[in-house]
Amino acid sequence: MARREESAEDRPPGASLAHRVPDLGALELLLAVARLGSLGGAARECGITQPAASSRIRSMERQLGVALVDRSPRGSRLTDAGALVTDWARRVVEAAEAFDAGAQALRDRRDSRLRVAASMTIAEYLLPGWLIALRARRPDTAVSLLAGNSAAVAERLLADEADVGFVEGLSVPSGLDSVVIGHDRLIVVTAPAHPWARRRRPLTAQELATTPLILREKGSGTRQVLDAALGGLARPLIELSSTTAVKASTVSGAGPAVLSELAVGDELSLRRLVSIPVDGVALRRDLRAVWPTGHRPVGPARELLSLTRSGKG
Repeated sequence: MARREESAEDRPPGASLAHRVPDLGALELLLAVARLGSLGGAARECGITQPAASSRIRSMERQLGVALVDRSPRGSRLTDAGALVTDWARRVVEAAEAFDAGAQALRDRRDSRLRVAASMTIAEYLLPGWLIALRARRPDTAVSLLAGNSAAVAERLLADEADVGFVEGLSVPSGLDSVVIGHDRLIVVTAPAHPWARRRRPLTAQELATTPLILREKGSGTRQVLDAALGGLARPLIELSSTTAVKASTVSGAGPAVLSELAVGDELSLRRLVSIPVDGVALRRDLRAVWPTGHRPVGPARELLSLTRSGKG
Protein backbone atom coordinates (compact mmCIF):
# COMPACT_ATOMS: atom_id res chain seq x y z
CA MET A 1 0.00 0.00 0.00
CA ALA A 2 1.35 3.46 -0.90
CA ARG A 3 2.60 5.50 2.04
CA ARG A 4 0.43 8.58 2.69
CA GLU A 5 2.42 11.83 2.92
CA GLU A 6 2.25 13.43 6.35
CA SER A 7 0.03 16.52 6.53
CA ALA A 8 0.07 19.47 8.94
CA GLU A 9 -2.67 17.83 11.05
CA ASP A 10 -0.64 14.62 11.41
CA ARG A 11 2.41 16.21 13.04
CA PRO A 12 2.72 16.67 16.80
CA PRO A 13 2.99 20.31 18.01
CA GLY A 14 6.64 19.81 19.00
CA ALA A 15 7.85 18.82 15.53
CA SER A 16 10.94 20.73 14.39
CA LEU A 17 10.82 23.73 12.06
CA ALA A 18 12.36 21.63 9.32
CA HIS A 19 9.13 19.60 9.28
CA ARG A 20 6.76 22.56 9.69
CA VAL A 21 8.29 25.15 7.32
CA PRO A 22 8.64 24.67 3.53
CA ASP A 23 12.16 24.65 2.13
CA LEU A 24 13.64 27.61 0.26
CA GLY A 25 13.12 26.01 -3.14
CA ALA A 26 9.40 25.71 -2.51
CA LEU A 27 9.16 29.31 -1.23
CA GLU A 28 11.04 30.64 -4.27
CA LEU A 29 8.64 28.71 -6.54
CA LEU A 30 5.63 30.24 -4.76
CA LEU A 31 7.09 33.74 -5.20
CA ALA A 32 7.60 33.05 -8.91
CA VAL A 33 3.96 31.93 -9.27
CA ALA A 34 2.82 35.13 -7.54
CA ARG A 35 4.99 37.30 -9.80
CA LEU A 36 4.28 35.55 -13.13
CA GLY A 37 0.70 34.34 -12.61
CA SER A 38 1.64 31.07 -14.27
CA LEU A 39 2.76 27.77 -12.79
CA GLY A 40 4.46 26.85 -16.10
CA GLY A 41 6.37 30.13 -16.20
CA ALA A 42 7.38 29.73 -12.56
CA ALA A 43 8.61 26.21 -13.29
CA ARG A 44 10.77 27.44 -16.18
CA GLU A 45 12.22 30.24 -14.07
CA CYS A 46 13.10 27.79 -11.31
CA GLY A 47 14.60 25.28 -13.75
CA ILE A 48 12.13 22.44 -13.11
CA THR A 49 9.32 20.78 -15.10
CA GLN A 50 5.71 21.90 -14.73
CA PRO A 51 4.66 18.53 -13.21
CA ALA A 52 7.47 18.87 -10.66
CA ALA A 53 6.32 22.41 -9.86
CA SER A 54 2.70 21.25 -9.40
CA SER A 55 3.89 18.45 -7.13
CA ARG A 56 5.99 20.86 -5.06
CA ILE A 57 3.06 23.28 -4.61
CA ARG A 58 0.74 20.41 -3.56
CA SER A 59 3.34 19.17 -1.12
CA MET A 60 3.67 22.65 0.38
CA GLU A 61 -0.11 22.93 0.69
CA ARG A 62 -0.25 19.59 2.56
CA GLN A 63 2.64 20.69 4.77
CA LEU A 64 0.95 23.97 5.74
CA GLY A 65 -2.60 22.59 5.75
CA VAL A 66 -4.01 25.36 3.52
CA ALA A 67 -4.63 25.86 -0.23
CA LEU A 68 -2.14 28.29 -1.77
CA VAL A 69 -2.83 28.37 -5.52
CA ASP A 70 -5.99 28.20 -7.58
CA ARG A 71 -5.25 26.58 -10.94
CA SER A 72 -7.38 27.19 -14.06
CA PRO A 73 -6.94 27.08 -17.85
CA ARG A 74 -6.35 30.85 -17.73
CA GLY A 75 -3.39 30.50 -15.33
CA SER A 76 -2.66 30.25 -11.64
CA ARG A 77 -3.52 32.76 -8.95
CA LEU A 78 -2.91 32.85 -5.24
CA THR A 79 -5.65 32.17 -2.75
CA ASP A 80 -6.06 34.61 0.12
CA ALA A 81 -4.00 32.27 2.28
CA GLY A 82 -1.46 31.96 -0.56
CA ALA A 83 -1.07 35.75 -0.74
CA LEU A 84 -0.40 35.89 3.01
CA VAL A 85 2.07 33.00 2.86
CA THR A 86 3.79 34.70 -0.09
CA ASP A 87 4.42 37.82 2.01
CA TRP A 88 6.01 35.67 4.69
CA ALA A 89 7.95 33.70 2.08
CA ARG A 90 9.41 36.93 0.66
CA ARG A 91 10.81 37.86 4.07
CA VAL A 92 12.25 34.36 4.56
CA VAL A 93 13.92 34.41 1.13
CA GLU A 94 15.32 37.91 1.76
CA ALA A 95 16.73 36.70 5.07
CA ALA A 96 18.23 33.68 3.30
CA GLU A 97 19.83 35.98 0.70
CA ALA A 98 21.35 38.06 3.51
CA PHE A 99 22.56 34.85 5.17
CA ASP A 100 24.14 33.72 1.88
CA ALA A 101 25.82 37.10 1.36
CA GLY A 102 27.23 36.96 4.89
CA ALA A 103 28.52 33.42 4.37
CA GLN A 104 30.16 34.51 1.09
CA ALA A 105 31.83 37.39 2.91
CA LEU A 106 33.23 34.93 5.44
CA ARG A 107 34.54 32.72 2.61
CA ASP A 108 36.07 35.74 0.89
CA ARG A 109 37.84 36.72 4.10
CA ARG A 110 39.05 33.14 4.60
CA ASP A 111 40.22 32.92 1.00
CA SER A 112 42.09 36.24 1.16
CA ARG A 113 44.96 34.66 3.11
CA LEU A 114 46.73 31.35 3.54
CA ARG A 115 49.07 30.60 6.43
CA VAL A 116 51.43 27.71 5.74
CA ALA A 117 53.85 26.09 8.22
CA ALA A 118 56.46 23.74 6.80
CA SER A 119 59.53 21.88 7.92
CA MET A 120 62.76 23.13 6.41
CA THR A 121 63.33 20.68 3.55
CA ILE A 122 59.79 21.06 2.21
CA ALA A 123 59.82 24.84 2.76
CA GLU A 124 63.08 25.28 0.85
CA TYR A 125 62.82 22.75 -1.96
CA LEU A 126 59.15 21.91 -2.64
CA LEU A 127 56.84 24.67 -1.42
CA PRO A 128 58.10 27.43 -3.77
CA GLY A 129 56.88 25.50 -6.80
CA TRP A 130 53.56 24.64 -5.18
CA LEU A 131 52.97 28.27 -4.15
CA ILE A 132 53.74 29.55 -7.66
CA ALA A 133 51.13 27.12 -9.03
CA LEU A 134 48.64 28.23 -6.35
CA ARG A 135 49.18 31.89 -7.19
CA ALA A 136 48.28 31.20 -10.81
CA ARG A 137 44.92 29.89 -9.59
CA ARG A 138 44.36 32.33 -6.72
CA PRO A 139 46.22 35.58 -7.46
CA ASP A 140 44.31 37.47 -4.75
CA THR A 141 45.26 35.11 -1.90
CA ALA A 142 48.09 36.45 0.29
CA VAL A 143 50.34 33.60 1.45
CA SER A 144 52.59 33.62 4.51
CA LEU A 145 55.10 30.84 5.15
CA LEU A 146 56.41 29.87 8.58
CA ALA A 147 59.43 27.57 8.27
CA GLY A 148 60.73 25.47 11.17
CA ASN A 149 61.27 21.90 12.22
CA SER A 150 58.46 19.34 12.36
CA ALA A 151 57.82 19.96 16.07
CA ALA A 152 57.47 23.70 15.43
CA VAL A 153 55.02 23.05 12.58
CA ALA A 154 52.80 21.05 14.94
CA GLU A 155 52.91 23.85 17.52
CA ARG A 156 51.87 26.43 14.94
CA LEU A 157 48.92 24.35 13.78
CA LEU A 158 47.68 23.54 17.26
CA ALA A 159 47.92 27.23 18.24
CA ASP A 160 45.81 28.19 15.16
CA GLU A 161 48.75 30.11 13.69
CA ALA A 162 48.67 28.15 10.42
CA ASP A 163 45.96 26.74 8.15
CA VAL A 164 47.94 23.76 6.84
CA GLY A 165 51.38 22.30 7.54
CA PHE A 166 53.96 20.04 5.94
CA VAL A 167 56.35 17.75 7.80
CA GLU A 168 58.82 14.98 7.07
CA GLY A 169 59.48 12.16 9.45
CA LEU A 170 58.36 8.78 10.67
CA SER A 171 55.32 9.77 12.71
CA VAL A 172 52.51 12.32 12.79
CA PRO A 173 52.71 14.79 15.70
CA SER A 174 50.00 14.32 18.33
CA GLY A 175 46.75 16.18 17.68
CA LEU A 176 47.17 16.25 13.90
CA ASP A 177 45.64 14.38 10.97
CA SER A 178 47.74 13.83 7.88
CA VAL A 179 48.02 12.55 4.34
CA VAL A 180 51.18 11.37 2.59
CA ILE A 181 52.00 13.67 -0.35
CA GLY A 182 55.36 12.20 -1.37
CA HIS A 183 58.52 10.42 -0.30
CA ASP A 184 62.12 11.39 0.33
CA ARG A 185 65.41 9.66 1.02
CA LEU A 186 68.22 10.74 3.31
CA ILE A 187 71.75 10.25 2.05
CA VAL A 188 75.19 10.51 3.63
CA VAL A 189 77.28 13.27 2.04
CA THR A 190 80.82 14.59 2.50
CA ALA A 191 83.12 17.08 0.86
CA PRO A 192 85.18 15.51 -1.97
CA ALA A 193 88.35 15.71 0.15
CA HIS A 194 86.90 13.63 3.00
CA PRO A 195 88.38 10.08 3.36
CA TRP A 196 84.92 8.54 2.88
CA ALA A 197 84.79 9.97 -0.66
CA ARG A 198 87.56 7.52 -1.63
CA ARG A 199 85.93 4.43 -0.10
CA ARG A 200 85.23 1.47 -2.35
CA ARG A 201 82.85 -0.27 0.06
CA PRO A 202 79.60 1.12 1.49
CA LEU A 203 79.54 2.38 5.06
CA THR A 204 78.10 0.06 7.69
CA ALA A 205 75.44 1.15 10.17
CA GLN A 206 78.04 0.86 12.95
CA GLU A 207 80.49 3.13 11.15
CA LEU A 208 77.77 5.72 10.62
CA ALA A 209 76.65 5.48 14.24
CA THR A 210 80.16 5.85 15.69
CA THR A 211 81.24 8.78 13.50
CA PRO A 212 80.47 12.35 14.66
CA LEU A 213 78.13 13.94 12.10
CA ILE A 214 76.91 17.41 11.24
CA LEU A 215 73.26 17.03 12.24
CA ARG A 216 69.96 18.86 12.23
CA GLU A 217 68.62 19.68 15.67
CA LYS A 218 66.35 17.34 17.62
CA GLY A 219 62.72 17.90 16.63
CA SER A 220 63.49 18.01 12.92
CA GLY A 221 62.13 15.29 10.62
CA THR A 222 65.62 14.58 9.30
CA ARG A 223 66.98 13.98 12.80
CA GLN A 224 63.97 11.85 13.73
CA VAL A 225 64.55 9.51 10.78
CA LEU A 226 68.30 9.23 11.39
CA ASP A 227 67.91 8.58 15.13
CA ALA A 228 65.36 5.86 14.40
CA ALA A 229 67.59 4.27 11.75
CA LEU A 230 70.58 4.18 14.11
CA GLY A 231 68.67 3.29 17.26
CA GLY A 232 69.22 6.75 18.71
CA LEU A 233 73.00 6.38 18.41
CA ALA A 234 73.76 9.25 15.99
CA ARG A 235 76.67 11.28 17.35
CA PRO A 236 76.57 15.05 16.77
CA LEU A 237 79.70 16.85 15.68
CA ILE A 238 77.65 20.01 15.24
CA GLU A 239 73.87 20.52 15.54
CA LEU A 240 72.39 23.15 13.25
CA SER A 241 68.84 24.40 12.78
CA SER A 242 68.65 24.58 8.98
CA THR A 243 69.47 22.37 6.03
CA THR A 244 71.32 25.24 4.37
CA ALA A 245 73.65 25.58 7.37
CA VAL A 246 74.31 21.82 7.44
CA LYS A 247 75.15 21.85 3.72
CA ALA A 248 77.50 24.82 4.06
CA SER A 249 79.36 23.19 6.93
CA THR A 250 79.69 19.92 5.01
CA VAL A 251 80.88 21.62 1.83
CA SER A 252 83.52 23.44 3.89
CA GLY A 253 84.93 20.09 5.00
CA ALA A 254 83.82 20.24 8.62
CA GLY A 255 82.55 16.66 8.49
CA PRO A 256 80.00 14.27 6.99
CA ALA A 257 76.26 14.86 7.19
CA VAL A 258 72.98 13.10 6.52
CA LEU A 259 70.65 15.23 4.40
CA SER A 260 67.61 14.98 2.19
CA GLU A 261 68.32 13.91 -1.37
CA LEU A 262 66.04 16.79 -2.40
CA ALA A 263 68.35 19.29 -0.74
CA VAL A 264 71.70 18.31 -2.23
CA GLY A 265 71.00 17.74 -5.93
CA ASP A 266 72.87 20.84 -7.08
CA GLU A 267 75.85 20.21 -4.79
CA LEU A 268 76.15 16.61 -6.00
CA SER A 269 75.97 17.57 -9.68
CA LEU A 270 78.66 20.24 -9.15
CA ARG A 271 80.82 17.81 -7.14
CA ARG A 272 80.79 20.11 -4.15
CA LEU A 273 79.46 17.13 -2.20
CA VAL A 274 79.81 13.39 -2.69
CA SER A 275 77.13 10.79 -1.84
CA ILE A 276 78.43 7.91 0.29
CA PRO A 277 76.59 4.54 0.00
CA VAL A 278 75.46 2.92 3.27
CA ASP A 279 74.39 -0.67 3.90
CA GLY A 280 71.76 -1.74 6.43
CA VAL A 281 70.32 1.68 7.29
CA ALA A 282 66.72 2.61 6.39
CA LEU A 283 66.74 6.31 5.51
CA ARG A 284 63.49 6.63 3.52
CA ARG A 285 60.75 8.88 4.88
CA ASP A 286 57.26 10.11 4.07
CA LEU A 287 56.42 13.72 3.32
CA ARG A 288 53.07 14.65 4.85
CA ALA A 289 50.53 17.43 4.82
CA VAL A 290 49.13 17.91 8.34
CA TRP A 291 46.28 19.80 9.99
CA PRO A 292 44.52 19.77 13.40
CA THR A 293 42.52 16.60 13.97
CA GLY A 294 38.97 16.91 12.62
CA HIS A 295 39.62 20.17 10.73
CA ARG A 296 40.42 19.15 7.16
CA PRO A 297 41.78 22.02 5.04
CA VAL A 298 39.28 24.17 3.12
CA GLY A 299 39.56 27.01 0.61
CA PRO A 300 43.13 27.92 -0.46
CA ALA A 301 44.61 25.36 1.96
CA ARG A 302 42.61 22.58 0.31
CA GLU A 303 43.66 23.78 -3.14
CA LEU A 304 47.33 23.83 -2.11
CA LEU A 305 46.94 20.29 -0.82
CA SER A 306 45.51 19.20 -4.18
CA LEU A 307 48.50 20.74 -5.98
CA THR A 308 50.98 18.82 -3.82
CA ARG A 309 49.23 15.54 -4.54
CA SER A 310 48.91 16.14 -8.27
CA GLY A 311 52.65 16.71 -8.58
CA LYS A 312 52.28 20.25 -9.93
CA GLY A 313 54.95 22.84 -9.27
